[in-house]
Amino acid sequence: MPAYHLLDDLQLITLLKKDDREAFAEIYLRYAEQLIKFISSKIYDFEDASDLIQDLFVKLWEQRKDVKIDRNLKAYLFSVARYRIIDKIRKNSTHQAYATSIQVLALRYESLIEQELEAKEMQKRIDYSLDQLSPRLKQVYHMSREGNLSIPEIAEKLEVSQQTVKNQLSSALKHLRKSLTIMFSLLF
Repeated sequence: MPAYHLLDDLQLITLLKKDDREAFAEIYLRYAEQLIKFISSKIYDFEDASDLIQDLFVKLWEQRKDVKIDRNLKAYLFSVARYRIIDKIRKNSTHQAYATSIQVLALRYESLIEQELEAKEMQKRIDYSLDQLSPRLKQVYHMSREGNLSIPEIAEKLEVSQQTVKNQLSSALKHLRKSLTIMFSLLF
């Protein structure tokens, strides 16, 4: 049995490809600490660095038969580590962008809910004010605003002059404006 710490990297790789666990352990002992320092210096999180190193060595073991390292094991490991760092940073930035998007959407949703509630409250105020109108003024207002009928159409349906419809609609809108102005002044 060879003294693994005396073997060079290429000899360790040859043994690794033959499923030698002690060769794998020697590679880990030789490079893990350097790799953790390298990764930690790039992503500033020792725990994430340790996780990346563990993943790197697990993949090395899983793919030991297919590993193509002809010259420099250290360069190979640092190259793989560099790609893992890039993936981690990319994934983190994607998560951050996603989290930011979710926050923006939540704020917009809250804003929409507030606007909807304000619109419902405004509609209640309008309905209350309209209830104070005479039945005829209320009818003219509804035909104009909710029925989307023109003044001539309303006049024809009610069998009154267009001027009468204009006057009644004007009175209804004036009352509504006055009523809402009073309500707003009480709120603000």
